Amino acid sequence: MSAHGTMPRSAWIFPALAMALFATATGVGWVFTPSAGGWVVAAVLLFILFGPVFAAVHHAEVIAERIGEPFGTLLLTLAVTIIEVALITTIMLGDKPQPALARDTVFAVVMIVCNGMVGLCIFIGGLHYREQDFQVPGANLYLSVLFVLATMTLIMPNYTLTTPGPFYSALQLGFVDLVTLVLYGVFLYTQTIRHREYFINEPATGAGTAAHLSGGMLALSSALLLISLLSVVLLSKKFSLVVDATAAIIGAPPAFAGLVVALLILMPEGVAAIAAARKNDLQKSINLALGSSLATIGLTIPAVGIATYTLDKQLVLGLNGQGMVLLLLTFLLSMLTFGTGRSNILFGLVHLVVFAVFVFLVFVP
Repeated sequence: MSAHGTMPRSAWIFPALAMALFATATGVGWVFTPSAGGWVVAAVLLFILFGPVFAAVHHAEVIAERIGEPFGTLLLTLAVTIIEVALITTIMLGDKPQPALARDTVFAVVMIVCNGMVGLCIFIGGLHYREQDFQVPGANLYLSVLFVLATMTLIMPNYTLTTPGPFYSALQLGFVDLVTLVLYGVFLYTQTIRHREYFINEPATGAGTAAHLSGGMLALSSALLLISLLSVVLLSKKFSLVVDATAAIIGAPPAFAGLVVALLILMPEGVAAIAAARKNDLQKSINLALGSSLATIGLTIPAVGIATYTLDKQLVLGLNGQGMVLLLLTFLLSMLTFGTGRSNILFGLVHLVVFAVFVFLVFVP
């Protein structure tokens, strides 16, 4: 979507519909029930909820064309992370506490991003262009920070001695939150200032001209981006009721909720990453994909950790053995995939197979 054309109607209609639906649902006190009428309302909710997600993608791309890379992809990553923090905190600390939701969601995000999203982008790009280039130094920086953060938050809690796993003590959690924020902050400095060139690839198509976007349109897109993201956050509480009821009906394990939440919050970045791969801009796809997984751990875990400590709640972080094996497999595969600077369809397919195994094991652990 270009900033040069007129704004599509869906870019402002869906955010308005979502806000209206939230006001209506709040006013009548809607509660989902697994009946024919309840499923109809749930279908309408999902339809209206997905609209603002795609509207957010459009407005983020419009703003990104004005502010340039890597700030454009960073904007969308941070915006979606705000949704994630609000959603996880709301559900975790709601009427039916789910202390493992943050862990399940963060793990699902890493698996969706590093296997599902990366695999699909590389596979689609390989089908269209045989091979695509990206910056190896930038990918290595992403992976080095991601491996450390994921290990500290998803594996290390199982092997601490102060408290039996899979928990951190209050002091340990505070220390991990601090070093996580410091490491992510230094990464952002490296990405946007110190070594910005590591995250920018020369346009393969020759389309590198700056967008001529008026100040009024920039302000309008910024406002609608915020409204779109806010509407998703507000409706997510109603959406969680549908997820809980669906999981109970199909007999899904607790990890199902984390998978669904992760899919919802990653949809804007996923759509944008796939679109970039189709335009032969795999570097932007990598920035979006790996950047979102870093932001998830670097911002979500500290925010949720502070919330649970303040409210004296329990936070489950450590993965079981099966999850740790999949995480370590993803680490090894990512090192091989991003080690050459060139991609092909086989790399993409291997990542997709690992993602399929992850999804299958959610339902058949």
